[in-house]
Amino acid sequence: MKKLDRPQVAFITGGSRGIGYGIAEQLADAGFDLAINGVRPEEAVSEALDALRKRGSKVIYCPGDIASTEARANMIQRIKDHFGRLNVLINNAGVAPKERRDILEATEESFQHVLSTNLQGAYFLTQATANWMIEQGTERADFWGCIINVSSVSATVASVNRGEYCVAKAGLSMATQLFAARLGEYNIPVYEVRPGVIKTDMTAGVTAKYDALIDSGLFVQKRWGLPTDVGRAVASLAKGDFPYSTGQVILVDGGMTIPRL
Repeated sequence: MKKLDRPQVAFITGGSRGIGYGIAEQLADAGFDLAINGVRPEEAVSEALDALRKRGSKVIYCPGDIASTEARANMIQRIKDHFGRLNVLINNAGVAPKERRDILEATEESFQHVLSTNLQGAYFLTQATANWMIEQGTERADFWGCIINVSSVSATVASVNRGEYCVAKAGLSMATQLFAARLGEYNIPVYEVRPGVIKTDMTAGVTAKYDALIDSGLFVQKRWGLPTDVGRAVASLAKGDFPYSTGQVILVDGGMTIPRL
């Protein structure tokens, strides 16, 4: 992957594992410096952070739960203090329901748990970051910034045993369009990357189920998606390869959502 002429800074929520780490690896290879968010203590992710540094990136860790207003503010301030700039926000952090339940039995507690991280946290982190990007664009005529929301095919594919997750991802999809429309005048594109079934620790518990579905033809491309697949799509957007495509969705699902007879 071609390196950037000048290092830019990307902030990846949930970037220390799974899809987020796959994104971080691709951005490191592309020449970005990185701010990585996660909820684990820094010593628990030090090996992963060091591996990114070995790829040539300057890397800081921004711990905290994006569902928390205070934590989000602390993350932004840490990036300001360390790098003094931010070019790309990748809203990737997400949680699954603690217990999958039919929507006729699901609890408000579970709904609030999922929505506060997967939608509300990402929405207001985008708001704060967008305002900072607008300031940076005012100060520098050559400023490049963009926002990338990592959603899911669950934004449009109904799973009645995890309705809260589907609702959150559908909301994030609309948030992409809202912020794309609002930030157009500032030349800050906003994109949505919509993964299918990706092999991560979040999907480890349903491996046997999806192995069987893949064998039976659920996807056009008969394999699991990998964090690297998502990372490559995100890196291309982050580098500015699609500057005139704000508000658009990039599907990384192996053809899962192609209507077929």
